[in-house]
Amino acid sequence: MEPSAIERYKRTLGNYLPAAAVDPIFDFLNQHSVHLHITRERLSKLGDYRWPQPRHPFQEISVNGNLNPYFFLWVMLHEMAHLNTHERFGNQVQPHGHEWQEEYRQLLLQYLGCFPQELIAPLRKYCSRIPLSHPLETKIEELLRHHDPDYSPANDLTLNQLSPGTSFRLTAKPERLFRAIEKRRTRWICQDLHDGKQYLVSGAAQVTVVQRGQ
Repeated sequence: MEPSAIERYKRTLGNYLPAAAVDPIFDFLNQHSVHLHITRERLSKLGDYRWPQPRHPFQEISVNGNLNPYFFLWVMLHEMAHLNTHERFGNQVQPHGHEWQEEYRQLLLQYLGCFPQELIAPLRKYCSRIPLSHPLETKIEELLRHHDPDYSPANDLTLNQLSPGTSFRLTAKPERLFRAIEKRRTRWICQDLHDGKQYLVSGAAQVTVVQRGQ
């Protein structure tokens, strides 16, 4: 890659990542020949990783472009851990099994200094043992949301904090009305109350409650 292209790429990364993370993330993407896609907001996921296949013979990571820099880094490291796990174990292990958790733990420790000071202690606690703690993961994502440009304590509510049966609107898409049905690890099965269809929605999505579940 030409020096001018490298600088343009790093400037683009700097629009989405904390400044301290730009160079090491660039080095990782370059080393592993990763195609990075920064996407529009997706209800079902914050990011994903795709390993090489005949129709796309390259490593691919996508991350939602609406995330604040610290949340973007959190998701980026999650997907980088999937890449590392696939390179070491192929498809022989569970997607979020102990092998992936250890890779994620190591990456979080490596990039710890790129996160805000108030997140250091919960991140250290999160990384202190395997298996990783889902409740602490949810708490960290709530703290990461505090760095959204439009964050307000009055709107500090995520789907993960609701109980099944609660009707809600997504902060990012207030025109749609959903009911929370069942939690599936990091995502919820939700029903669109206008058309009856079910969707997987990220538990980190910010919401406004319309009616509490019983």
